[in-house]
Amino acid sequence: MKFIYPILGIILCVLLLGFIIKNIEPVELHYYLGFVWSAPLSLMLLITFLVGVVAGITMCISSLLKQRRTLIALQRELKILNPGDQI
Repeated sequence: MKFIYPILGIILCVLLLGFIIKNIEPVELHYYLGFVWSAPLSLMLLITFLVGVVAGITMCISSLLKQRRTLIALQRELKILNPGDQI
């Protein structure tokens, strides 16, 4: 099983490298106020993906912190109710 992950990683890297090579032509991205950015399509897609990942992680952080605080409070309550038990 430990040999499958490196092989899959190598296959994924080769596929991504092929995608990058095939999409090297620059494209233009038009923003508001006349701002235009010209870059390769693969770079724009990578940046868009990374911005989406960062936005998703940012949205999840608050609920994860709330769940962690609730878990700590419940562990304290359990320790008070069962002082002889170890968690």
